[in-house]
Amino acid sequence: MSLDWKSNPPYSNAKQDDKLIKYHASCYCGLVQYVIYDELPIDSTYCHCHGCQKLQGAPYQWACIFPKTCLFFQSGLDSLKFYNSGENIQSHILPCKVSCKQCSSPLADEGRRMWLAFPQTFTEFRLSETVREKLKPSCHIFYGQRTILGDSFKNDGLPKFEGHKNKSKLISDE
Repeated sequence: MSLDWKSNPPYSNAKQDDKLIKYHASCYCGLVQYVIYDELPIDSTYCHCHGCQKLQGAPYQWACIFPKTCLFFQSGLDSLKFYNSGENIQSHILPCKVSCKQCSSPLADEGRRMWLAFPQTFTEFRLSETVREKLKPSCHIFYGQRTILGDSFKNDGLPKFEGHKNKSKLISDE
């Protein structure tokens, strides 16, 4: 695998003033640690697609979308593992899944310009209701593929899209 990825954002970003840090994220074992300088994500969604379900080992994925330029890796660059599901190979071909080589915990999805962070990896998420409110999802996507049936998400006040947000039809709560 080429190491060219290290010379591009978010891996090549310069450290900013620690006072500007809004979120600290890490893998389960703590080997990989990064910070986010933007307080509010561009968007935040619950994705119910089959790919996210299988790759996360969960009924849905919650991701907060940030520009790749607002991150700084404090440790663990050499401990990152990449997986491109489209090509079915471990490689830093965008878009790709980013995880820790040591503990295998998922850290984010990396797109061409965006970083889809998993808020459950943020230290602040576990500590503050205010932070959880700032990261609250705006919608459900690929809701037609959900595995959790019944009233779990009914009347949660979030729009539910059959596919991608604003590019597919809305699904009723009923």
